[in-house]
Amino acid sequence: MKSLLNDDSVCGKIRLIYIDPPFFSKAEYDAVIQVAGKNVRHPAYKDKWHNGLYEYLRQLAARLMVMRELLADDGTIWLHLDWHVVHYARILMDEIFGERNFVNEIVWTYKSGGSSKKRFSRKHDNILVYSKTGSYCFHALQEKSYNRNFKPYRFKGVKEYRDEQGWYTMVNMKDVWNIDMVGRTSAERTGYATQKPEQLLERIVESCSDPGDLCADFFCGSGTLPAVAAKMGRKFLACDAGRLAVETTAGRLCKQGAGYRMYAETGLSQDEEDRPQPRFEAEIKVSKEAVLGGKDLVTIELADVRERRLNRQIDKEDQKHVKDTAKKNPLSLVQSWSVDVDFDGSVHRPSQVFLQEKGKIQTRTEMILSEKENRTLCIKLCDVLGQVYYVTERL
Repeated sequence: MKSLLNDDSVCGKIRLIYIDPPFFSKAEYDAVIQVAGKNVRHPAYKDKWHNGLYEYLRQLAARLMVMRELLADDGTIWLHLDWHVVHYARILMDEIFGERNFVNEIVWTYKSGGSSKKRFSRKHDNILVYSKTGSYCFHALQEKSYNRNFKPYRFKGVKEYRDEQGWYTMVNMKDVWNIDMVGRTSAERTGYATQKPEQLLERIVESCSDPGDLCADFFCGSGTLPAVAAKMGRKFLACDAGRLAVETTAGRLCKQGAGYRMYAETGLSQDEEDRPQPRFEAEIKVSKEAVLGGKDLVTIELADVRERRLNRQIDKEDQKHVKDTAKKNPLSLVQSWSVDVDFDGSVHRPSQVFLQEKGKIQTRTEMILSEKENRTLCIKLCDVLGQVYYVTERL
């Protein structure tokens, strides 16, 4: 975010910021990943703080101050939390954005979650909405408001409608939103911890941005905000500190055909001897054959995948399953792979991307390329655990 402060195309240009940071739950969260038909739990992120609430609020305040500078004058910021610290965050937001710039506190209520005999069931999150100035983008959305006993009022000048439940009118949407969480069998489910439903983000994006606007999420997790923004014709900027989150988001955007640029520390510009040791490696077979017209037929095939170092936080039983899968069907561990046919030595710009679908992935590709001296291929592979491996091959 600090680097974006020096980018005139971004700083002060973001129309909508949505963030879903850790909730100060003092827990650790796992992503549920499918490996050869079995659910494997992989660490997603930790919500534990050595110096307690002070450390949590300090890091949140620092980030909110930078976000305020990045936000457009007519933009809004949406901070998604729950009962743990939302009351403290409200005070921070009043201080950083100004109490006069408070817009709403959205209560997102849902059915999921546990119950208790000691209290009422906690079944909602809180989303604080603030603007940067008194003039901000807002489109009032409408919702159904059912009449008493679902019968018609027949008031003069009031339009009434009827569905299978009964009679209703259309009113401006209230600040309590009843939206289901992402179900276990939902098509949008990624398995990433604390994933938010697209319907929730669609409502946020529609209400406070226009097509072509820039939206941002600086704790993007599984990538719901960028996925929704792309579908709704908005530009997006998303980041996360976790490699699994970044690769989950990238795969999600690829599946829906969204275009994007990805910035990450890859080590590609370094000499191979100095690059960080990957947690897994792959064997790639590349062949070249001259064809008519002075061109080359290049064939690339994934031959093998070897896991080198599994995350120690993965359960021992799950570790064993991953290792067994690596022996029996190693290519099933490949979540995605892509090919840059004209690698410049530092940036991977793929012309072909292959994604795992229902446990299967294409492992071979052919392409016809014009003759070029010193052409270098760069192949990026990502395994189901979010680990990345690059292979470069000189043709």
